Amino acid sequence: MISNKKAVVLVSGGLDSATVLAEALADGYVCTTLSVNYGQRHLVELECARKLVADMGVTDHREVAIDIGGFGGSALTDKAIDVPTQMELKQQKDIPITYVPARNTIFLSVALGLAEVLGARDIFIGANAVDYSGYPDCRPEFISAFTELANLATRCGIEGNTIQIQAPLIDMAKADIIRLGIQLGVDYGATSSCYNPQLVGSKSQACGECDSCQIREAGFVEAGYSDPASA
Repeated sequence: MISNKKAVVLVSGGLDSATVLAEALADGYVCTTLSVNYGQRHLVELECARKLVADMGVTDHREVAIDIGGFGGSALTDKAIDVPTQMELKQQKDIPITYVPARNTIFLSVALGLAEVLGARDIFIGANAVDYSGYPDCRPEFISAFTELANLATRCGIEGNTIQIQAPLIDMAKADIIRLGIQLGVDYGATSSCYNPQLVGSKSQACGECDSCQIREAGFVEAGYSDPASA
């Protein structure tokens, strides 16, 4: 039986979005995946996203380019700004310089347009507000506010075909996300979480020092598994 539940899933190529995609597929959604080239220095994540969605059997994968990196203001898009190490981040009290201004707002807006065209009523995003870097657009309040906006700003919302922004990992610890993904068969060896990967020969290698690398490592340790991407 073919499911009539359609969803757009934002897939970055990282651990969280891979888990969200696996969960949406397990819940019976027909998924269109969406990745964004926004001028990030860690472009390897887009290669990971392509491989992940293909391996998971997704046949409709979209990739869009939006050069929000051209605005600067983030270590993830401006190569003149160093990606801070975990030690440097511990000394910061404010939102870290790895925050990309309005990134999730922009990503969800693009996903919203695609969902309306496809007739999808659910948009999945791997936002997490537990083991994360403190970004304001990863909080439950943001997801709730964007859901309200989505249904005010679209024809489908006005006509009563409401769209839901699904962030199933938002309240989960990283270790629990990893355990869930392993249960769902996610190949974490095909994911990339590093903000500042280095090219070693022909292979991209995680730096092991940025905030994202540290959060990922701690998650695998707590979950009781070895990270296959580090093998």
